[in-house]
Amino acid sequence: MANTNHFMKLALAEARSAGARGEVPIGAVLVLDNAVIAKAGNRTRELNDITAHAEIAAIRIACEALGQERLTGADLYVTLEPCTMCAAAISFARIRRLYYGAEDPKGGGVDNGVRFYRQPTCHHAPEVYSGIAERDAADILRKFFQLKRQED
Repeated sequence: MANTNHFMKLALAEARSAGARGEVPIGAVLVLDNAVIAKAGNRTRELNDITAHAEIAAIRIACEALGQERLTGADLYVTLEPCTMCAAAISFARIRRLYYGAEDPKGGGVDNGVRFYRQPTCHHAPEVYSGIAERDAADILRKFFQLKRQED
């Protein structure tokens, strides 16, 4: 966990890149054995794909790179609390630890909403650490939506 802040900084950079592309600024970084194996930001608008959230994109990239469907032992750093869809993907991929920045009271599925990992039907729950670079992650989102409101 010594590089937690370093990996979250990479996720924040992915979030900023996503925002610059007009996507909701969320970034994710997947780490295995202290090495980055995938980085991604949201691409739902670019790809016209509602499932192209940063977490799922990073999982897809990592699985392709490793030639496997499971990411046992991997850690995921994401700037916003994952939604229920992403929480399920994280569970199915058997990710070991989830680190996230800002909570998402409206759309989160980990510590808010359905609290996916606390359900008896959840087969694998990662260790969850919240609040990592929370202020930076929240500021990126806040500024993005302020600019969007000004444009409208």
